[in-house]
Amino acid sequence: MKNYYAARAKEYDNIYSKPERQNDLQEVRAWLTAALAGRTVLEIACGTGYWTQFYAPSAQRVVALDAADETLAIAAERVSPNVQLLQGDAFDLPAFDMSFDAAFAGFWWSHISRKDIIRFLTGLHGSLEPGAKIIILDNRFVPGSSTPIAEQDAAGNTYQLRALQDGSRHRVLKNFPAREQLLADILPYAESSHYHEWKYFWAIEYSLKC
Repeated sequence: MKNYYAARAKEYDNIYSKPERQNDLQEVRAWLTAALAGRTVLEIACGTGYWTQFYAPSAQRVVALDAADETLAIAAERVSPNVQLLQGDAFDLPAFDMSFDAAFAGFWWSHISRKDIIRFLTGLHGSLEPGAKIIILDNRFVPGSSTPIAEQDAAGNTYQLRALQDGSRHRVLKNFPAREQLLADILPYAESSHYHEWKYFWAIEYSLKC
């Protein structure tokens, strides 16, 4: 996955130019900015900083982490001064010298294998204050707009075959969980939760149990 996104870095944001998604993107950007305003945010898998650039100016401070240096280099050119970018592993977060009252993971959940969800959430929650707000944002599968599913494994994970502009093809884990599955995944950790849905995107917003 890291190698795929490193190779895709320069064309990553092309996905946000799809005409049919523009209304949703505008609504999600406004909602996310309001939801994280005034917060100290830990962002996981920030990629090129596409989402960071919109919500960070209204946040108190942001630490944004990604595995690929190539995407972080792009993010560095667009994020506000209150953002610290870090190279790191979402499954092995570093020890931070500050506390966070919010976390955001955009378009990362769909790349987590079903068997690794608990491991990811345990690590993430361990870096947050009790009662922290957590927002997870990702894609819904929409025929005609989403890349078709190429295969499904025994655990229920689904995969897409994606082609890059250099002609290379990549098998990419991309899950599209149902609302009920998402709520069940975060239930053990959530004090309260809310599911948001747009035509092309979904989000889970929850407060971490104290």
